Order: sequence, then C-alpha cells, then structure tokens
Amino acid sequence: QVQLVESGGGLVQAGGSLRLSCVVSGRTFSRNVMNWFRQAPGKEREFVAGITWRSGNTIYVDSVKDRFTISRDNAKNTVYLQMNSLKPEDTGVYYCASAIKWGDYDYWGQGTQVTVSS
Repeated sequence: QVQLVESGGGLVQAGGSLRLSCVVSGRTFSRNVMNWFRQAPGKEREFVAGITWRSGNTIYVDSVKDRFTISRDNAKNTVYLQMNSLKPEDTGVYYCASAIKWGDYDYWGQGTQVTVSS
C-alpha cells in the first residue's frame, strides 16, 4: 500500500502563487513516477505535471508550462508543485498520484482545493 497526502491548497488572487506538497509513505520503492492532476468543477480530471524519483525528469501539460514547477525531495519522500502566475482557470481540486511508469497510475491522494479569484 502507498499513502499520499496533499496539502498547501487555498484561496489566492489571480497572479498569485501557491506551493502544493504531497507526502508519500508506505511501499514506495516501486513507484518511479509522481504526478499532479487537477479537476475543475464539471470537468474531467486532467494531468498537470509529472516527475521521476530517480532522475528528476519532468513533463507538463502545455497550459502550465513556464508557470508551474514540479520537484521532489527524495529524503523527505515529498513531491511539490510550485504554482506561479495563477489564473482563475487553474481552480480545481489538485491530486497527487503515484505510478510505476509514465501513465500507469495506481495510488491517489485525497486532493487539495485550489481556488483562484479574478
């Protein structure tokens, strides 16, 4: 079992910043990739960013490139999502998800709400 706990969400004005954290515990040794997803009201959950534990390789959805940065702290088993220049369309519940390989998601956190006001 793997447990993922997100934190750091909140209410922020457009143009502001937030940093989300995801603490990973349990049987983490085979989870090679960590990811952030988000789900806006009435919309499907979408991939936001991903990072590999070992090499730190990252990928982003186009809509957040140059604004969001995913990073990891291997010693703390924590993945971060630094979100800058936030826009109202970034509003949603943000979820952390683990994966054995890219696209093969298995465990999810409970989510943290991000609300960006205009």
